[in-house]
Amino acid sequence: MLNDIEQATARLLETAGRFTDADLRQPSLLPGWSRAYVLAHLARGGEALRNILVDEPPYASRQARNADIEAGSDRTAAELVGDVAATAEAFRATVLGVPPERWDDVVSVPGVDPFPRSQVLLRRLTELELHHVDLDAGYTAADWPPSFAGLDMPEPLRSWRADRG
Repeated sequence: MLNDIEQATARLLETAGRFTDADLRQPSLLPGWSRAYVLAHLARGGEALRNILVDEPPYASRQARNADIEAGSDRTAAELVGDVAATAEAFRATVLGVPPERWDDVVSVPGVDPFPRSQVLLRRLTELELHHVDLDAGYTAADWPPSFAGLDMPEPLRSWRADRG
């Protein structure tokens, strides 16, 4: 699944790399979220999922998460694209460092039912594909690779994908 994540990241970065600073201030498909906010959310989400992989809390707090996303959304297009790329690389490096026997371990995240560590990969892929659509820049559910579009997913991931399809 790491290969799917890397391909989804590359597609998203290609789209985001075409944005000007003015483009980022435009609304996304998510109510109240600009394109910049979506990209800042993706960067912080990559960090949060990396933290889960190493048995750390995803965020210091809900307020800190929101403040970090808000602050990140004020960045320039180049800074935001760089942030998404850097957090994607850090996530990749962490994935490669997880011992094989640890992927079946159950992880706990506040406010979410426990799930196997391996599901962090599915969550990252889902986040990348869905939020790419949310950028409202020409990438739609019709562009999803069959490996993602047909993937059997647990809830709420399945419903989130259906909402955009």
